[in-house]
Amino acid sequence: MLFPLWHETAGKLAGNNHKKEMHMKKEPLFIAFASQKGGVGKTSLAGVIVKLLVEAYPDKKILAIDADPAVGLSTVLNVEVDKTIDDIRKEVIKNVEGGDTKTAVELLGEAKYEIMDAVVEQDGYAFIAIGRPETAGCYCKINSYLKEVITMLSDKFDYVVIDGEAGIEQINRRVMEKVTHLLLVTDASKKGCQVVQTIKKVADELVMYDRIGVIANRIPDMDVAKLMDIGDLELLSVIQSDLKLAQADVLGENVFNLPDDAIIVEGAKKALVNMGIL
Repeated sequence: MLFPLWHETAGKLAGNNHKKEMHMKKEPLFIAFASQKGGVGKTSLAGVIVKLLVEAYPDKKILAIDADPAVGLSTVLNVEVDKTIDDIRKEVIKNVEGGDTKTAVELLGEAKYEIMDAVVEQDGYAFIAIGRPETAGCYCKINSYLKEVITMLSDKFDYVVIDGEAGIEQINRRVMEKVTHLLLVTDASKKGCQVVQTIKKVADELVMYDRIGVIANRIPDMDVAKLMDIGDLELLSVIQSDLKLAQADVLGENVFNLPDDAIIVEGAKKALVNMGIL
């Protein structure tokens, strides 16, 4: 097993005391991607960031969380997903509504271990998918509990990359309440530039973060980038349209196979350097 920590993690979640270990462990970096405008390459960038972290820190534990209902991150990373967090959530709700004789506490306790099983181990990192948004009905306690389990799982890693869905508030509601680095992705359009500024305003109210910045992606020309207005947000990197990425997309290839000189790889690396992550 690449990461022989699932049983250890499950024990921690079951109540074992690892205060000494937690005291000595450095807090993980949470890198979340968000964009409310489709077609800007957010998911491809998230995948490339995972690639760069794996290559730069082979001795570190890295977790990729696909929090977009489209489950696009699994596609760009060529990860086969058998079970999502939402699948587990639905199982718990079905059992509760079906009159399962077990208590809700017991069912949720079992869900902890199912989440461990939902983690897919890859070469150099681990992967887990959140799944589609919750169905109708109020199951706030279950949702809150599962989010807490995701947070506790993530704490066992050094780097956590989150590919968020459209609204930044979904990361807060469905994944975790705090990220260390929030990366907003836009194209050169006026609408895109306005959207990232709006996301920041929402994030300021709903998500705790340490650093925030913008990646301008799929830019047709560097002169166009000079015309962009993203307000007081930091521009981390400008990435022009990448033919090698486009070819990989068409062929369904893993972004890990992109060469170091691919435009998106170089641009994503620059963003991480500017964020102080590399």
